[in-house]
Amino acid sequence: MAPMPVLYLSHGAPPLADDAVWTRELAAWSAELPRPSSILVVSAHWEDAPTTVSATRAVPLVYDFWGFPEHYYRVRYDAPGAPGLADEVAALVPGLRRDETRGLDHGAYVPLVEMFPAADVPVLQLSMPTLDPERLFALGRSLAPLRDQGVLIVGSGFTTHNLRGLDPDPAAPPPAWSAEFDAWTERAVTGGDVDAVLDFRRKAPAAHLAHPRTEHFAPLFVTLGATADASATPRTTVDGFWHGLAKRSFQFD
Repeated sequence: MAPMPVLYLSHGAPPLADDAVWTRELAAWSAELPRPSSILVVSAHWEDAPTTVSATRAVPLVYDFWGFPEHYYRVRYDAPGAPGLADEVAALVPGLRRDETRGLDHGAYVPLVEMFPAADVPVLQLSMPTLDPERLFALGRSLAPLRDQGVLIVGSGFTTHNLRGLDPDPAAPPPAWSAEFDAWTERAVTGGDVDAVLDFRRKAPAAHLAHPRTEHFAPLFVTLGATADASATPRTTVDGFWHGLAKRSFQFD
């Protein structure tokens, strides 16, 4: 059996559910994937050291956003827990900690609601213990054996993420810094230039505007590590812009 693909996706905010184009793109993407045995999500919204796994039982979602209409706080995603996957991750990541009180944050459940709406695949979330690209790449490399067990590893971030540059119009054309950074990322990732991606703060155009803080680009380093030793072929699965931010997403087969 071929190893499970690895994904890096731009997860959007809770209103992604109201975007008919983007939700359709995510649903079409997941329909082409082999069915995973479980899903391991590394989200931009969970930084915790040492590396920590989320609850392996049913606990409430983490609504880690503010000022949105009330109905976004009533979204449910009752996927099964993944205690077996937590044990497998613990065998691969030394010093792993468990937090049985933490539910899935919106970087995990917002895209999963669209991609796996039946919520019938066990899901576990993994924290980023650092934003250092090399260390996250190494973390991804340690997780790579999970692919052979049918685990779908998902890095969930946003290809450009500067909320000061967010346009009120979801269909607005992107600012130059967002478009330039997105185009560079597409070339570097699909061209296999891992070194450039890891050194993006120096190599990419407008990097400091595209990511004033790097947590939304950082999950990409984990996905690159998880496929580094497998000659994986990266390809864009979703592109375009949302409120001026690049929603580009990749699959590594």
